[in-house]
Amino acid sequence: MDPVKWMVGIGFWVQGFRCFPWLGVNFFLKDALGVPPSSLQLLQNSANLPMVAKPLYGLLSDSVPIHGQRRLPYVAIGAVLQAISWLAIGLWSGSAISLPVLTFFLLLSNLGASIAEVANDAIVAEVGKHQKQGSSTSSGQLQSFAWMLGSSAGALGNLLGGIAISSNLSPKLMFLYYGAILIFQFFILICVSEKSLNLPNPNNKLKSSSSGGGFSMQLSQLSVALRRPDITRLLIWFFASYAVTPLLLGTMFFYQTEYLNLDSSIIGGSKVIGQAALLIWSIVYEKYFKKASPRKVLSTLQLATAVIMLSDVLFVQGIYRGFGIPDWVYILIFSGLAEAAVFIKVLPFSVLVAKLCPPGCEGSIMAFVMSTLALATIVSGYFGVALASFLEVSENDFSNLPLCILIEAGCTMLPLLGSSWISEGKIAEKKKE
Repeated sequence: MDPVKWMVGIGFWVQGFRCFPWLGVNFFLKDALGVPPSSLQLLQNSANLPMVAKPLYGLLSDSVPIHGQRRLPYVAIGAVLQAISWLAIGLWSGSAISLPVLTFFLLLSNLGASIAEVANDAIVAEVGKHQKQGSSTSSGQLQSFAWMLGSSAGALGNLLGGIAISSNLSPKLMFLYYGAILIFQFFILICVSEKSLNLPNPNNKLKSSSSGGGFSMQLSQLSVALRRPDITRLLIWFFASYAVTPLLLGTMFFYQTEYLNLDSSIIGGSKVIGQAALLIWSIVYEKYFKKASPRKVLSTLQLATAVIMLSDVLFVQGIYRGFGIPDWVYILIFSGLAEAAVFIKVLPFSVLVAKLCPPGCEGSIMAFVMSTLALATIVSGYFGVALASFLEVSENDFSNLPLCILIEAGCTMLPLLGSSWISEGKIAEKKKE
């Protein structure tokens, strides 16, 4: 296998498998610490705050080499930070860990994950941009390959997580297992030289400049790129497509586990279905939609997400139950698809941004994209908590949940009004020629 694909595959697989310990976190918060749904969702969204600083990590990766290497050392640093956090949570005695301490370690874990993801995304972006279209790592193909690896790892992580929890395996053991995987990844990374990957380095001036000069140069290039109208409008639309939607993940988790009393294996299985859907989508996109209009693809996916949310309204009102469809069947299949639908447009968006991205700041631009996604989902999560609180939806009262979901679906359709801001990528194609 191409060494680039090998390293990208490992990186995206390990990050995709983060679903395994995070599923344990949900049940640990609910069962061991007795956290209510609003607090659970607030903690989960707040733990994503380090991901908002991804542009900084991208600038560092682009402009500050470590022992002459710009990518793999940052992936290794990310693996170490994650390993420290998960092992610390797993080794903490019993359930005596306090919520602030747990929050700190989850923040540290996501800091490490953010650094690793930025470096991995930069490898994908710059290789896909500089290789010839006929090669095995051409533009779009490496993104799809990485997406497939991450999705398959996510499916496996959720499947094993659901089985582990339903088998009464302590979530702390799940944290320890994932920490061991991260340590294994770290040792692989320190044994591989980045030179063996033959990564392109379009900005050779960085080699002769100081770290501060290189950083300033990358910051300047990023600033120029973000002032391009096609990129600016695209990022604003992408942010709005998430931020205006009040996500109700914490509320739905409690509804499924407390109100419907569904087994954890069903919850894990639904997430497996979602990851499998993302995996299938990556294959379908690569084969049929990669050359389609990005505006049409992204708009269609946004509309499909709203339609799936409307299906949840019918489910909560018991309409499907009246047709003889058991609750566990709907949750297993459609709940997973609903979660996947929220993030299904990330792949075509990433491919489009990679086409528009100016040479030399791939890491910075892709990091800014992921930062935009992180900030938007945090805003969306807080919006969801506020909506549930306003309509008095709690772990003891789900009577207004259908109205919450209806508002969620309606808000999801609002970004369709600004779909003209989605670039078709034609400017980048002309510049390349």
